[in-house]
Amino acid sequence: MDKVKSYLQIHPKDNVLVALQDLPKGQIIDWNGQLITLQDDIHAKHKFFIDAMEVGDEVLMYGVLVGKAIIAIPKGGIMTTENVHHASQDYAYRKVNYEWKTPDVSSFNHRTFNGYLRADGRVGTANYWLFVPTVFCENRNLDVIKEALYNNLGYTVTDKYKHFTEQLLEAYQAGEDISAFEVDKLAPVEPLKKRVFKNVDGIKFLNHQGGCGGTRQDSALLSQLLAAYVDHPNVAGITILSLGCQHLQTQNLLDDLKVRNPSFNKPVLVFEQQKSQSEEQLIKEAILQTFTGLTEINKIERQPVPLSKLCVGVKCGGSDGFSGISANPAVGYTSDLLVALGAKVLLAEFPELCGAEQNLIDRSVDQPTAEKFIRLMQEYDAQAHAVGSGFHMNPSPGNIKDGLITDAIKSTGAAKKAGTSPVVDVLDYTEPATKAGLSLVCTPGNDVEATTGKAASGATLILFTTGLGTPTGNPVCPVIKVATNTALATRMSDIIDIDTGAIIRGEKSIEEMGTEILEYCIKAASGEEIPKAVQLNQDDFIPWKRGVSL
Repeated sequence: MDKVKSYLQIHPKDNVLVALQDLPKGQIIDWNGQLITLQDDIHAKHKFFIDAMEVGDEVLMYGVLVGKAIIAIPKGGIMTTENVHHASQDYAYRKVNYEWKTPDVSSFNHRTFNGYLRADGRVGTANYWLFVPTVFCENRNLDVIKEALYNNLGYTVTDKYKHFTEQLLEAYQAGEDISAFEVDKLAPVEPLKKRVFKNVDGIKFLNHQGGCGGTRQDSALLSQLLAAYVDHPNVAGITILSLGCQHLQTQNLLDDLKVRNPSFNKPVLVFEQQKSQSEEQLIKEAILQTFTGLTEINKIERQPVPLSKLCVGVKCGGSDGFSGISANPAVGYTSDLLVALGAKVLLAEFPELCGAEQNLIDRSVDQPTAEKFIRLMQEYDAQAHAVGSGFHMNPSPGNIKDGLITDAIKSTGAAKKAGTSPVVDVLDYTEPATKAGLSLVCTPGNDVEATTGKAASGATLILFTTGLGTPTGNPVCPVIKVATNTALATRMSDIIDIDTGAIIRGEKSIEEMGTEILEYCIKAASGEEIPKAVQLNQDDFIPWKRGVSL
């Protein structure tokens, strides 16, 4: 967009327009010489019809089928869940000679980022020590260790809530009216303790609810996931806590680790509670040996490496009607720049590729790649239908309220994060990304399950677009939040890193914004910019059990 507009047609084939600002009922829209009288109040992000629709007529957005009318809809009428239901086109492999228009990356060709070079040639954007429980029984011990290490080594985020609670207590004990206490009146917060180990970016903890109970298949999949995190380029050392009698034995995890990376050589400390003298002895020994390990990985320093060493996941959550217009296309352009530079890009969330399948199939580099994607999509959707659900039930109430009426609308907009480059590989859950270029990763659409799986495939940064706002982060992979609109970026500035609202206002192009996002990625990968999710220790981790999760 080169000027401010109040509405937009995303693709020339579309028979709906998107409101870029609130439009009142009765307003007359001049669309290419055709006058459209709005039949409803159209809030920003929502869609209205260019022509009258009859029952069964196809609704087109992004140039593809995204729904069908279930009642007659007047010209200028708003699209809602009451008049349109989800629909998407059938898809199949067809040999297409896809030609990609590579973006100009000449200004980035000789750029580098300062990363942590690992022995196997991969590069981390952070240097973490990781605590891994093989079973949920050890979560409490992890919490005790976390409190001890965070407070003393300078990794606590803030004490402002502790101070606020202390103020409440003092007011209560003084007989003051607590109901009148103003939450924004905080006493000055004491400065955080300076980080002791300057080259250790964090100590991370993978608390989870698995490892025993459930099925043996659940434990086996969890083992593969934990092995992927232990092997992650952003992890430099690991402490494993085991109870001893659980399904997921430590040796199973170590065996999966060797299968994944036969040359693995990071320090791994193992503690089994049922072999320890006491809980206190276990915790103190784990802290002691981990502290020693921290002194060693603190000797690793960042060094310049080419941008081709980046592996960037692209994700969306809390999406809105602007997601497919501003943030997702901008991140898509960033993805294309990265691929052109020889880096890896990971697109996941298979339930949110519904309606975009044919485009991704046509972009696949060969038939086996396309057919693996088709198989995983069809198996996943069939599993959902078997329990009375389906990909069509993916949009949340918040998505719908902000203009994402069908899953195909949400999905075709979501797929824009992957840009236009060829699909070089398709990865099942926890499979590692090994090829430069764009790979598809099978995960749920659920924000945390998706970011958990994306990091397992090797993402060292995640670009996370949001229109409604979400605090999601990841323990080992810095998550960068990209807002679709300036109102969100302003209201939730404590969690948003980048604002793409300038695209909606016509002040910046998608290409300009995508280039700015890449510049931020380079700084974040170098430790020069710390994403808000990292600053707030938003370390969300939810393993997927391969059940139905949308």
